[in-house]
Amino acid sequence: MIIGCTVTVGDSKTKVVDTISDAVKSSDIIFMCLGDDAAVDSAVDAMLEAGVDGKLIVDCSTVHPDTTNALEKKITEKGGEFVGMPVFGAPAMADNGQLVCVTAGSEASCKKAVPYTTDFSGQPAGNATLMKVIGNTFILNMVSQLSEGHVLAEKSGLGVDNLHTFISTMFPGPYTAYSQRMLAGDYYQREEPLFHIDLARKDARHAMSLAESSGAKESMKMLRLAQGRLDGVKSEIGDRGDIPSVYGVVRKESDLDFKNKG
Repeated sequence: MIIGCTVTVGDSKTKVVDTISDAVKSSDIIFMCLGDDAAVDSAVDAMLEAGVDGKLIVDCSTVHPDTTNALEKKITEKGGEFVGMPVFGAPAMADNGQLVCVTAGSEASCKKAVPYTTDFSGQPAGNATLMKVIGNTFILNMVSQLSEGHVLAEKSGLGVDNLHTFISTMFPGPYTAYSQRMLAGDYYQREEPLFHIDLARKDARHAMSLAESSGAKESMKMLRLAQGRLDGVKSEIGDRGDIPSVYGVVRKESDLDFKNKG
């Protein structure tokens, strides 16, 4: 993993192009981060048409591990190199150079992508996205747990502010950040979601698919619950849905309004 990687590139070293083909032809290392498996497949097909011989493709997208392994095979068969490098972190962390990157692929390729890192080099590239998909289930379950806690605090009379004080003391970091967004009403007021609900639902589907294929489906009770709540967010506020919007769904489960303010 690599944390806090910051790279500064001068204007004289950058070039804006109109097509994927143009970008690939003039580059030795190509980074991409796209929304879903179909978008990644389409982009890689365009890269293969342009020619990837001697080039390194680094995919930072969150896709199914089978997709990642298939991409690695397609690219290496055409003379290219491939590294799976999905990232953990909200957009603000990306702006501040604080993303956590999980790299996997051949050792030589990983060294080219991230010279200073503790990684999964020497393992299939799909192990990176396997880590990412399973890791994201922790976020899905965390949001559900926070939502349940705040609803119980409100209904029982403890008060959400008191619970938030406990959360910020015992669980600083992501727990506190998501708790703040929930209590501020950010989960339904924001016009542009930070973690679009469709991407969260996609991650949940990938995780459930992995559970089914590995014989762990019956153990994924929390994941199934989180998945149903994500679907509830989509039904409630559509494309404005964000992952902390699960709070609104849990509120409705306990006969509270979806919105916690006004």
